[in-house]
Amino acid sequence: MSHADTPPSFISKICDRASLDHALARLPKPWVFTNGVFDVLHRGHVVYLAQARELGGSLIVALNTDASVKRLGKGDDRPLNHDADRAMVMASLASVSLVTWFDEDTPLELIQQIRPDLIVKGGDYNMELLPETTAVRSWGGQALALPFVPGYSTTQLLKRIRASTGKP
Repeated sequence: MSHADTPPSFISKICDRASLDHALARLPKPWVFTNGVFDVLHRGHVVYLAQARELGGSLIVALNTDASVKRLGKGDDRPLNHDADRAMVMASLASVSLVTWFDEDTPLELIQQIRPDLIVKGGDYNMELLPETTAVRSWGGQALALPFVPGYSTTQLLKRIRASTGKP
């Protein structure tokens, strides 16, 4: 087998829900959990994920499936990148320990399965209003909103691209 036929080592970070318990068992604690679409990875995402990783022993990232992104109402053309492609990009980051998906409207069921020590979200979330916060606190965990990196947003980036091409 040639080197080109060997899958990159980061592929092992991608885990479906059925294999999650086994994959989690090998991760150092405390576990930090975050979730999102992460459609077009940008500086804001990378800084946020690095900050999240520094809060614990492992960072678990749950991606919205393509179907759940459609239900979020981000636009008919979203996601731009399919969930398998987004998982590959996410898994390639040094800050990310494990990548999985959720198809529900919120990651609550997945959080209850994983039982992370800490959940983090971007700065626009009021953590006190999220059912995920109540869940993680029920087993002694914490919930934290990390500040945004100003000027970085996938939605704003797409608006600039569309404006420059004249396409809606």
